[in-house]
Order: sequence, then structure tokens, then C-alpha cells
Amino acid sequence: MPASNPRKKIILAADHAGFALKEAVKKFLQEKDYEIEDVGAREYKEDDDYPEYMAKAAVKIAYDQTGKTKAVIFGKSGQGEAMVANRFPGVRAAVWYGGPEESSGKILRLSREHNDANMLAVGADFVNENQTEEAVESWLNTAFSGEERHFRRIEEMDSLE
Repeated sequence: MPASNPRKKIILAADHAGFALKEAVKKFLQEKDYEIEDVGAREYKEDDDYPEYMAKAAVKIAYDQTGKTKAVIFGKSGQGEAMVANRFPGVRAAVWYGGPEESSGKILRLSREHNDANMLAVGADFVNENQTEEAVESWLNTAFSGEERHFRRIEEMDSLE
């Protein structure tokens, strides 16, 4: 069954700690008819560094003129990966590493509804493939609420120096 928003472009990136999970999620999303751009790592390298890959993904999001492209990035905790991504103008990376189902789903939902997150940093050390596939699909299919107060707050974030 195709995704509810087929052909939405998704950027993927991972270092060694998130590589296997990225590959599994890439296959899952392709089967759901998403357009995937994988910016690396393209092979498992135990000693690679995540900033290179996360920056490549963040640049794609920062320069996206449509605002429709999203990115999912993978690392051990997702924390450092999000920190790299959030250094780029217009990027709003949220971190997800599972947890109790109710709070985990709420975190994903709020990151999209309230903050219009355009990147999701996944802590691969804390989640399994099935959890991640469900979470990523849910995150991708959650819309920004469009409420004025959330627009205002995003504008405030974007104007910080």
C-alpha cells in the first residue's frame, strides 16, 4: 500500500552506529513509494564521523525551496546528529529514541504539529527496526498544525543569531 503522501522526498544519513537501521528504513520507505536520497554513509565504516553525513543532509533541508522535503538521520543516540543539523538555518531537527509508546508517539507528533520539524534524528542504539519504521512513517505523515502561535515561534527561532 503506498504512503499517504507518495513521492515525498526523504533525505537519509547515518554514520556507522546508525548504518544498519538506515538501510532497513530506506528499504521500508522505498516500498512505501517515497523518493529517497541517501547522502551517506554508503557502506559501514567503524571509525567514520557523523558530522560529515549530517551536514550533507542538513544542507539539503536548508536549501529546499518547497519546504516539503524531510530528512531522517541516524546515529548512536541521535543527539550529536541533531546538534550538527540544527546549526544550519531553517533546519529543525527533533531527536527520537523510542521510550514508552504513549510518550514516544507524542514526542514525534508534537515535533511536527508544533515545531514543523523537518529532520528526525534517530537514536539507533535505543530502538529496533519495527519501532523505527512505524515511528518514521508516523512522523512523516503528521502535518504541521499551522496555528499562528507556532508560526510565530518558528519565526522567532529562525531570527535568533
